[in-house]
Amino acid sequence: MRGKGEICFNYFLVSPKLLVSQNVIVQLAVYLYPTTMQTDDPRQTAKALIKASISPMLWAENASFVASLRQSLEQHSITTHPAIDALNQKRFDKHQMQRIHLEYRHAIVQIFTDALLAAQFQTLQLEPRLKPGSKMYARFLLTLNDLDEFGFVPGVDHQGYYRGNPSGAHYPLFEQVLDELDVSLEQRLQYVPTATSSEVRAYLEHTYSDLCAVTSLLAVAEEEVVLFSAPLRRNAHHVGVSVSSGYYLCHGTSDDQLANACDDTHEDDLWYIVMQAILPEHYSAIAELCLRYCDLWVEFWDAQMSLLQQPLLVIA
Repeated sequence: MRGKGEICFNYFLVSPKLLVSQNVIVQLAVYLYPTTMQTDDPRQTAKALIKASISPMLWAENASFVASLRQSLEQHSITTHPAIDALNQKRFDKHQMQRIHLEYRHAIVQIFTDALLAAQFQTLQLEPRLKPGSKMYARFLLTLNDLDEFGFVPGVDHQGYYRGNPSGAHYPLFEQVLDELDVSLEQRLQYVPTATSSEVRAYLEHTYSDLCAVTSLLAVAEEEVVLFSAPLRRNAHHVGVSVSSGYYLCHGTSDDQLANACDDTHEDDLWYIVMQAILPEHYSAIAELCLRYCDLWVEFWDAQMSLLQQPLLVIA
C-alpha cells in the first residue's frame, strides 16, 4: 500500500497544469511530512550537532587550540593598526576614501562569498572521517552567514516564505558606497589594484580547496571586518556617504548601536566549524596561515596610511 506522500507526489507528477498557491503547497508539505523537530534557535542547534559529531576528547583538544590561536590573533599588530585611529579621526579625504574602497573591494569584498561557498562545498572533506550527514551541520551554520551576505532578512513574507532581496546583498551594497563616493562604473572597471591588495585576495583564494584553511581565513577576515567597519563608517560618513542604511549598517559587531550587524557572531560560527574539521597534526600549519594573513592585512593598511603622505589623489 502506498503512503499518502507517494500518492500525492504521483498526482502532482501527472497533473503538471495544476495551479496551487505557495501557501497551500507549504501547508500540504507539513501535513504529509509532520515533524516535531526543533526549529527554534538554529545556530545553537547546529553548534550542538557539530560538537557531537566528533569525540569529546578531540573536541576538547581542538577547542583549546582555537582558543589559543584566537588569543594570539588578538595580540597581533593588526588589532592596533594606526589606520583604525586615522579613520576614527576622519583623516582621509574623499579621494583617499575612493582609493581605500577600491582596494578593499578587490582584497575582500568581491570574493568573500566565493570563499564562503568554497567552504560549504569543502565540508565534503568531513564525511570520510565522520558519520554520513555530518557535513550538513557545518553547511547549515555557514548558511546563516550566507543568508546575511545574500540579502535575506529574518522572518517570513506575506506568503509565509523567506524574506529578502538580492539588491540587499552585501556586495551590491558596497557598490552603492562607491556610487556615493562618485566612483563611476568605468573607473571601477579600469582600476588596477595594487600588488598589496592583490596579495591579500590571492592568499584567501588559494585556500578554497581546503576546508580548515578557507574556514580559518574566513574567521580572520570577519575579525578584520569587526576591527575596521566602524572606523570606515565614521570616515565614510564624514566625506558624504550615508551610513544609516546600506553596507555600513550591516557590518560591525552585534553590540554596535549604530549598526544592525553580527560579524562577530559569524566569526564565532566559523571557528566552531574549524573545531569540527581540524586534526592535531594541522594545528601548526593553520596557526601559521592565519598569522600570515594578518600580516598581509597589516601591509594592506600600511599602504592605505601612505595615502596621507601623498599629494591630492584623484582616481582616473
